Amino acid sequence: MAADSTTTLKRGIGGGLLLVFILGDVLGAGVYALMGELAGEAGGMTWVPILVALVMALLTAGSYAELVTKYPKAGGAAVFAQRAFKSPVVAFLVGYCMLCAGIVSVAGLAVAFAGDYLATFVALPVSLVAAVFLALVAALNLRGIKESVRSNLVMTAIEVTGLVLVVVVAAVALAGGTGDIGRVMEAPAVDAPVLALLGAALLAFYSFVGFETSANVAEEVKDVSRVYPRALFGALLAAGAVYLLVALGSSALLAPEELADSSGPLLDVVRASGVAVPGWAFSLVALVAIANGALLTSIMSSRLAYGMADQRLLPTVLSRLLPGRRTPWVAIVATTGLSILLAIIGSLQTLAETVVLFLLVVFVSTNAAALVLRKDRVEHKHFHVPAVVPVLGVISCIVLATQQSGPVWLLGGVLLAIGAVLYLVMRGVRSHNGYEQASGEVGSDDVGERVSES
Repeated sequence: MAADSTTTLKRGIGGGLLLVFILGDVLGAGVYALMGELAGEAGGMTWVPILVALVMALLTAGSYAELVTKYPKAGGAAVFAQRAFKSPVVAFLVGYCMLCAGIVSVAGLAVAFAGDYLATFVALPVSLVAAVFLALVAALNLRGIKESVRSNLVMTAIEVTGLVLVVVVAAVALAGGTGDIGRVMEAPAVDAPVLALLGAALLAFYSFVGFETSANVAEEVKDVSRVYPRALFGALLAAGAVYLLVALGSSALLAPEELADSSGPLLDVVRASGVAVPGWAFSLVALVAIANGALLTSIMSSRLAYGMADQRLLPTVLSRLLPGRRTPWVAIVATTGLSILLAIIGSLQTLAETVVLFLLVVFVSTNAAALVLRKDRVEHKHFHVPAVVPVLGVISCIVLATQQSGPVWLLGGVLLAIGAVLYLVMRGVRSHNGYEQASGEVGSDDVGERVSES
């Protein structure tokens, strides 16, 4: 029986829109806001952790490409975990970590939005800016997936233009004798530079997260099995190339300590180039880039909360749709509210590293699921990766997890504890209302069907 059009999300994303969706979500705060923190840890060699992070992201992306095309009606890491491990607890953990990563990421982007780029125009309290900014993002999200992704087309074009501008002005300045290209080979001034660069890769990895959100809108993509791998790898490679050029140009024009002291590092790079580019114009581009990342991550978070509520893993009120628009309005309001709270209490670096912590859990699960499900055969053709790819993906995630700090583990632990309480409460609700199967667990087919419908 066909799904009721009033209770299912609308298919509105083609191959081109999907590529831009992923590229727009990857390009954003990672390079516009975190280049300063990256220089503080990696010295002049900011390009090294970026390259390491790109390779690690591509490994996990291979597992996503295989699983999404193999199960085109299943959307997201939680469904892959359920199929592979047949455990509702694992499926909930993965889905909840993905949800937390999205909510925390949006909070971090709000903090970045309120930094030096906005101060070019007006200096306002972070809490006030975060609340107003995220409320506007939520309003656009409420209008619908198609309208939101079309807005992304314009914003992605603007943010890419800004990054290309950084590369161009850096090249012009270096050609004119400004800066020092040799600085890009200066290792961090610490006793263990290799470990410092690995730690910097943790921050750089945040610059590439966002590609995984595309799996959660797979049911809103046309012909997902054909276009998804091309869009996924194309977006990651394009973002990686841009990031490497920006990192090289930034390190050549400014000393690491100068970059580290700025929350608007690329604006300082443009100013240091001596090229006549209005600071306000570049700041505006940076603000658009950050807003774009926040919008796309907000879309993912609200859709994931909607899907989990539809499975009775979260309160069912989160699955309510806005009449006419068919967007999950309660989920949008709830996730936005939590992001505002985290933006008020957290710093940009702590929030960014907490996002990575949650996503490392998700990525370990997805890579492991790709290995477990290799023996599962489907009738249609799909993308394949060699078995060594998900194995290396798991190893890379574990290595990055060892670089996390105590405050990040604390914040992540608190959010996971909240998730454990929610799981136990909702499990009791499902049992009471007869949603559990005879074994007391939710079946994998049921989970896949419900998430694909969301």
